[in-house]
Amino acid sequence: AFNAVDFDDLIRLPLALLESNDEVRAAWQERIRYLLVDEYQDTNNAQYRLLRQLAGARGALTAVGDDDQSIYAWRGANAENLDQLGRDYDALKVIKLEQNYRCSKRILRAANALIAHNPHAHVKQLWSEHAEGVPIRVLICRDDEHEAERIAAGIAHLAQKHKAPWSEFAILYRGNHQSRALEKALRLMQVPYHLTGGTAFLERAEVKDVLAYLRLIANPDDDAAFVRIANVPRRDIGATTLEKLGELAQARHASMLRASHSDAVLKQLAPRSATALAGFVELIGELENASRTLSAADLVDRVVQHTHYHAHLEAETKDAAVRARRVQNLAELADWFRAMQKNASAVADLAAQLALLTHADREDPGNAVRLMTLHSAKGLEFRFVNIVGVAEGRLPHEAGIDEGRLEEERRLMYVGITRARESLCLSYAARSRRYGELVHNEPSRFIAELPPADLHCDGLDAEQDAEAKRELASSHLARLADLLAD
Repeated sequence: AFNAVDFDDLIRLPLALLESNDEVRAAWQERIRYLLVDEYQDTNNAQYRLLRQLAGARGALTAVGDDDQSIYAWRGANAENLDQLGRDYDALKVIKLEQNYRCSKRILRAANALIAHNPHAHVKQLWSEHAEGVPIRVLICRDDEHEAERIAAGIAHLAQKHKAPWSEFAILYRGNHQSRALEKALRLMQVPYHLTGGTAFLERAEVKDVLAYLRLIANPDDDAAFVRIANVPRRDIGATTLEKLGELAQARHASMLRASHSDAVLKQLAPRSATALAGFVELIGELENASRTLSAADLVDRVVQHTHYHAHLEAETKDAAVRARRVQNLAELADWFRAMQKNASAVADLAAQLALLTHADREDPGNAVRLMTLHSAKGLEFRFVNIVGVAEGRLPHEAGIDEGRLEEERRLMYVGITRARESLCLSYAARSRRYGELVHNEPSRFIAELPPADLHCDGLDAEQDAEAKRELASSHLARLADLLAD
């Protein structure tokens, strides 16, 4: 209706025209004297056909690509286009760019050993003039939470040891669902992070709502929290009422919650809204009284119960699976507080824990540990890289194994390894929950494909492990001193 096209149409329509109209094709081949194609390994069949139509028989083109980094078959990319180019253009000259300017020798050696298990039409051996580098650490953890805690502690240690900014660290994983435990562990360590390609746990609407209740309970002068939850769940306190209340509160030099205690203020509002506001004030008062004896985690449960938040989610979220996830998020928020302090019993404790959750947000937003999937990390580089979940069924993913896509899974691991400049840590949990059931994990076959001499496997070298623990403890003390100084 609007003569609009999507991105696929931008390829499909010109291709159809070029393939069906000799005159148009000749005009464009004459107009485009030379073609340069980057990330060629990620092209799909339609894009390759478009390239052929534009380049013509003359073939004046340069294609830059790496078959070892072809990781987008799930969205149509065809690594075979690299070989097809040679078959379609006999005069094609292959130039291997084998010097790597990013990674240490040890990291490159591991990457080369891994990817050598894939077949290659054009064999290459990356090399580097950088230093040998430290051994690649392999951490074997009890479960997902233990893995996340060790990764967070390790990052805090390295940042302290090398005086490195948080932005030089990355945590990579196979799927976005793996980020949750990592977010929790990083928050508890007061390490700022940025989640790429997903919604951070503390940014989810239901989590922000309950946190706003807790903020208002801990601080009656928090107008931002008041505005967020005054009508959540719905209780006939609309935007007009809140605007009027804000003006009245400002005139009294009081917060909106304190102003709402005044009968004189309530009388200036619409009767229905005034009644709803009085009920809300009473609710906050009851929760504030409860906070004097309840832990923060139990207070989360009390807020959810007394606000009938589950009923609110049921009315707002029609999809049962999505609703179940949102309910689970609230339970997990309580678990976050339990992890911080099991016996918080006063508002001061609650305020301290809320401050802990939001402390990292006050840092430089550009200076944060990056959390992202391996697919999202392509093209990026970091001084320190952690790849988590390196276990059979996760990396390689069980679907990739079942569907015969093991080579692409290996390329994905290769991409992850080569994101690291100096330090690389691989980790996996000995057991984890999948679909609600506890399962035991085996280490990824990819770990066995790495050179043993370049690995420091957790638990196999008592002397190195003891030294690592001493360094970790020392950095924790130094970091604690820095936090207390702040």
